[in-house]
Amino acid sequence: MERSPKYSLLEAKQKIEAFCAYQERCDQEVRLKLQSWLMHSEDVDILISDLITNNFLNEERFAEAFVSGKFRIKKWGRIKIKQHLKQKKISDYSIKKAMAQIDPDVYYNTLVELAENKSVTGKSEWDRKAKLKRYLASKGYENDLINEVVI
Repeated sequence: MERSPKYSLLEAKQKIEAFCAYQERCDQEVRLKLQSWLMHSEDVDILISDLITNNFLNEERFAEAFVSGKFRIKKWGRIKIKQHLKQKKISDYSIKKAMAQIDPDVYYNTLVELAENKSVTGKSEWDRKAKLKRYLASKGYENDLINEVVI
């Protein structure tokens, strides 16, 4: 027994436009939201193409906003940001374009700041360095930069 959609096509269009206008969204988030409303797959495709046409949905703009927010606010590194964008099924082109907006000097200084501000405890100097390196790696920074910072 197939359940009927929660909203008509016109109601869903209005609601999903408001959903996209509130915050940058990616195709996958919108698709999941529409599916949670039990919309038919043909209607989902129609609504998504309409959102793209009317510029409510833009993959490059989403990727740029995501990269900017995660780097500036959460201080994530390139590796972690890229993994999360891949999970959201963002194209490689959009990822590269968005990642290019991260200034290398600011990126390096952020890594240094994270390393200096993180307090780690350990039995030996080697333990403390290992814990700090693991922490920085978990934030998504590259190993060569981590090794350069943690001496």
